[in-house]
Amino acid sequence: MRTIPIPVDVSKLHIICAKAARPRLVNKETGEIKRDRDGNTMYEVTLLIEDEQSRMELVKVAITPEPAISPGEQVIPIGLVGYVWEQGDRWGISYRAQSLAPAAAHRTGADR
Repeated sequence: MRTIPIPVDVSKLHIICAKAARPRLVNKETGEIKRDRDGNTMYEVTLLIEDEQSRMELVKVAITPEPAISPGEQVIPIGLVGYVWEQGDRWGISYRAQSLAPAAAHRTGADR
């Protein structure tokens, strides 16, 4: 199955860091850390995403390098994309972002 990145429009979403970044594991038993194509450590951040109808979902987002954000902080994912995956009879969507910026800093930079 070929994976095609699906861009996610975050402009109408309220997004909060629910769990701090931690290295993403390839194998939980061995503790092997996942790396990107360039050999950089991949991190996983859990975000709480709320839409305009107040529906909420916890989403894990892969990112590199480690973002400078804390749990409870409102964030803006930059370059967020989803990838559909399938393993046997299971499937889902995994997410990756280019970066995660604190929402307050992102708005201030945009206002200039």
